Amino acid sequence: MPPPAPRVPVEERLFSLVLALLASDGGLTKADILSTVQGYRQRFSVRGDNTNLERQFERDKDDIRDLGVPLEVMQDEDSPGSNQSLRYRIPRGSYELPADVKFSAEESALLSLAAVVWREGSLSSESKRALLKLRSLGGAAEVPVLGYAPRLRVRDAAFDPLSSALEKQSIVRFSYLKPGETDARVRTVVPLALVQHQGRWHLSAIETDSGARKTFLLRRIVSRVAPTGRTQAPPEGDHSAVALRGLDEVWVAHAAAVEVEPESDADSRLSARPGSIRSASGTLELHYSDLNIVADELAAFGPEVLVLAPAELRDAVRSRLEAVAVDHAVDNAIDHARDHAPHQGAHHG
Repeated sequence: MPPPAPRVPVEERLFSLVLALLASDGGLTKADILSTVQGYRQRFSVRGDNTNLERQFERDKDDIRDLGVPLEVMQDEDSPGSNQSLRYRIPRGSYELPADVKFSAEESALLSLAAVVWREGSLSSESKRALLKLRSLGGAAEVPVLGYAPRLRVRDAAFDPLSSALEKQSIVRFSYLKPGETDARVRTVVPLALVQHQGRWHLSAIETDSGARKTFLLRRIVSRVAPTGRTQAPPEGDHSAVALRGLDEVWVAHAAAVEVEPESDADSRLSARPGSIRSASGTLELHYSDLNIVADELAAFGPEVLVLAPAELRDAVRSRLEAVAVDHAVDNAIDHARDHAPHQGAHHG
């Protein structure tokens, strides 16, 4: 039997459908859509029964219309009354921003930063291949949606191979370094979802050894993400939503009280963090998911920040500042020694 078709998230299928309908000025027939668009084509049968897939397309049409997307249906003059010859498209003029809507340079920059990963995550490799196939149908197949994508790239090296593993339902292996440990441990996992939380990418996955569902911070993956050559379909469910709920719970449960120098860089940056609350006395309450990461951030502000609580965070920040002081003292001692060392090549008696 052929392997089961890989599961495509609903949001990617809808996005791919909108992209395809925008890309073709002349519209696409139902057969064009079901055979080429990511999320449909994996289950499309050239000679078999596609009734369930056609029902899925009908539901998806309603969904994108509910989102405010103007979907047009055009009748083929040569085949009046035939549902199979109907052509679907999204007119770009109705979907683009109104001409009187303008953004300042600052607003455009903020929009770009808010969509920092759009360029990387908007199209999977499967969607890109489907777009190429759509071009072969004779449509213009431009990608106006991606014109709004910023030019910033995902920094975590593990992102691309993990994204590919999700598409292929591949079991992967990587070395992961937990905070406080000196040696990385090899983890073998079934990827479930890649999610961004508080500006950082996380992988939700099932460990094959224990069967436990865990969340990994991509920046702590210290090796190449290697496919094991095995595949496993993830269980049904919205794994992204589950992962984000878990990260939100951790973030809410951890809070720090800090004093900041008024009108300093620390004051402006930390007070703008999501969920930060300033008390009447000026103390800031900050939420965080990872003690070591927030300790690095707070230590970087130097004397502009004083951590009041919790004690373990205060100790972590202090240890980082002490390490900086020691390194600075060593550097000064080396420089002093160099400045006062006998001149090389001095006169010989």
